[in-house]
Amino acid sequence: MSSYRFSCEVEPQYLGEQSSPDEGVFAFAYTVTITNTGDVTAQLIARHWIIDDAQGHTEEVKGLGVVGHQPLLRPGESFQYTSGTRLRTPTGSMRGSFFCVAEDGERFEAPVAEFVLAPDDTGPAGGSTSRVLH
Repeated sequence: MSSYRFSCEVEPQYLGEQSSPDEGVFAFAYTVTITNTGDVTAQLIARHWIIDDAQGHTEEVKGLGVVGHQPLLRPGESFQYTSGTRLRTPTGSMRGSFFCVAEDGERFEAPVAEFVLAPDDTGPAGGSTSRVLH
């Protein structure tokens, strides 16, 4: 039986130079790496993000592809892209999924675990902290 799986890893980053805390604008970039961990070639068709700020405001984003692409991934291949979002609060979170179609026509979703958006005040640059919520 065929295996249909994409794994998703996210690295968020606070963009201080694009933020205006006095005006309630907090900008974040996030780099997503999508890997076909199944055994069938499949294509990412659409994305669905749920973005929450610290005041309970939720925004949903749906659309075709990611950054203008609908990557076709063979087993073991990865696609990486960087995008961004803005919050009204200094912290928040995102979660979501990608809708995919395998070359044999099977449809499946690839979930993206919730991750934290927050300014990195953990010390010098280069120190890596995991911000994925479990």
